[in-house]
Amino acid sequence: MTDYSRSTLDLERIRKFVVVAEELHFGRAAERLLIAGPSLSQQIKALERDLGVVLFERNRRGVALTQAGATLLPHTKALLDQAADLQRRAGRLAGTEQVRLGYVNWRPADLRARAAPAAELIIDTWVVPSHAQAARVAEGSLDLAICWIRKPDLERLALASRLLGVDRLHAVTVGEDERPVRASDVLVPVDDDQTSWSSWNAYAEEFARHTGAQIVRISDGGITGEAFVDHVRRLRRPVLNSPKGQEVLLPPDLVRRPIVQPTPLWTWSLVWRREEVRRAVFDTVEAVMRGAEAWGDGELDGWLPVDDPYLV
Repeated sequence: MTDYSRSTLDLERIRKFVVVAEELHFGRAAERLLIAGPSLSQQIKALERDLGVVLFERNRRGVALTQAGATLLPHTKALLDQAADLQRRAGRLAGTEQVRLGYVNWRPADLRARAAPAAELIIDTWVVPSHAQAARVAEGSLDLAICWIRKPDLERLALASRLLGVDRLHAVTVGEDERPVRASDVLVPVDDDQTSWSSWNAYAEEFARHTGAQIVRISDGGITGEAFVDHVRRLRRPVLNSPKGQEVLLPPDLVRRPIVQPTPLWTWSLVWRREEVRRAVFDTVEAVMRGAEAWGDGELDGWLPVDDPYLV
């Protein structure tokens, strides 16, 4: 007789178990997974119920794997590898391999068409910050990502990268004056929320140090969106606009102003694992890059952070 008393194992919960086991800290694991701490804790408890064992010891001193958790950890990692291999084999049987790509807010409009000769490109709908997308590639839940990344992060995560695009950041201000503004006269918003704005904050703080621009500390996510507009109206001075706001239609009382001396540039990288072995991933990289605008040496004629991978 079939036993229906046990729940079907959830691969996503198993992936979360592996991340908590690697961090041995629910807070850090939640940040890495970009979910709330209580939600992560509940999902681990649900997995423990499904398995019928306790995976972690939780006390005031911290978190540790139980004997059962330590015993099961290598098997869960193997299970995730097998699931990924199953997806790859299914793709080959269907006549084309699938390559999963994540992005932040920008991607070429013809991305799928570019990749079509190499693989079936699955564009992940989980749009999260640059540092999180890069971490997902390193962990294996994505094959590729379009994100902003620094040289130390490429080394730490063992990723390779190619330059896919560049944004020239501008300032937004109240009024009708659209003349260029010096970088030193721009206000630079930095948000207290490092989980969401880690990449932007690192870029913005270095830009301010280099140019003498004034940092404005905020805590409401107003790097973009309606909250950003509210800050611009309140401050009454040119405010550096993030890459997420480059193509947004502004209200009629606001204008964009080019930034000069220097012009801030934001680079978009296509990243993949250095240990990658799948031919479909490499072929997709080449196919996507063939359709990209060429950014040769010397063409990035603006300001870049000192650890930008493309700073000459």
